[in-house]
Amino acid sequence: MNEYEHIKEQDTAVYNALIGEEERERSGIELIPSENYVSLAVREAAGSVLTNKYSEGYPGRRYYGGQEYTDVVETLAIERAKKLFKAGFANVQPLGGAAANVAMYFALMEPGDTVLGMDLSHGGHLTHGHPTTSINKVFNFVRYKMKDVNTGEIDYDELREVALKEKPKIILAGFSAYSRELDYQKFVDIAKEIGAYTVADVAHIAGLIAAGVVKNPFDYGFDVMTMTTHKSLRGPRGGMIVVREDAEIAKRINKTVFPGVQGGPHMHVIAAKAVAFGEALHSSFKIYAEQILKNAKAMETVFLEEGVRLLCGGTDNHLLLADVYGSLGVTGQEAETLLDEVGITLNKNMIADESRTAMDPSGIRFGTPAMTTRGMKETEATRLAQLMIRTLRAVGNIEEKEIIKAEVKALCEAFPVPNKFV
Repeated sequence: MNEYEHIKEQDTAVYNALIGEEERERSGIELIPSENYVSLAVREAAGSVLTNKYSEGYPGRRYYGGQEYTDVVETLAIERAKKLFKAGFANVQPLGGAAANVAMYFALMEPGDTVLGMDLSHGGHLTHGHPTTSINKVFNFVRYKMKDVNTGEIDYDELREVALKEKPKIILAGFSAYSRELDYQKFVDIAKEIGAYTVADVAHIAGLIAAGVVKNPFDYGFDVMTMTTHKSLRGPRGGMIVVREDAEIAKRINKTVFPGVQGGPHMHVIAAKAVAFGEALHSSFKIYAEQILKNAKAMETVFLEEGVRLLCGGTDNHLLLADVYGSLGVTGQEAETLLDEVGITLNKNMIADESRTAMDPSGIRFGTPAMTTRGMKETEATRLAQLMIRTLRAVGNIEEKEIIKAEVKALCEAFPVPNKFV
């Protein structure tokens, strides 16, 4: 009996959609930096009997009976998370990265308090206070930017000036479309001047931090990290909050996650998190994370050699942001569609000081976690970057597009999506 046999018998429409998605993932290259492939073990845990169980509360302190095994898997997830991130405390119940950030805000602040975070147009995330979000109605968000968009250098002098003026309760380091490492020590030094909490939203680079291939904010004295458990951490879709050492902060976060902003945790997903964290503790995960960085640098080299402008001048992590409109004359939306047509998936993205709209911006954002999971290395990363640029220069050339599509398919066949990582 195959993985979807019961669905096939019961619900043909859903079955067909699942098979279609499976084929799409198998036959195309996933370059969206916030996506990855999980192991079959993680998928089995996410589809397990634990989806049946309500488990409000925390291990040893539940509001329903029958928690013997839920306590086992949540405790495993917590302990493994603490080890991965050098944390004193971990809450693995947030349903996603946005939920983790919302819970963190309410745990550390009162309505009307101020957060200083990265501007969305310079790489920040919607949950860092974009005007369209609901959380923006509760707290006051002020922003910092890059000093130089061609190098990615943050304007730390401006950050300090804003902090001294606005007296934020939280100084937030973290990003969604920023390709350099942050100077965490400067964040901590500025926060100490005004008595602010330091929080790092490491959703994108959580796996790289866990593997020790990029800097860990806790090593510099950060108080809290929020994150997703998918992306580079290669787990199920979900969120997490880890606390460096302050037991009072951890207590407030636990209380805010439940019952503050969430009800019963999704125990099947927590089981999948535990499995993924176990995989990340394996020695092979560090090798994987190192290769993510090597592949990103290989793609950077091609784009720069081909005269395509990269925001921040390149990358120190898993992602790149390219100004395709300024360099190649195609918009981000056009580029996304053109690349989709040859089997390369990425996302349109606004660039710093954008002159176009969010739905039809100047840039594209792409990254290497998923392709690296398939076993691709620098040779394949270089080839993919070349195919991307060929595609964007071949607008209207149907014959060239078909040749590229065949090359992408052949690459996918040579590097199938794996089911097992350890």
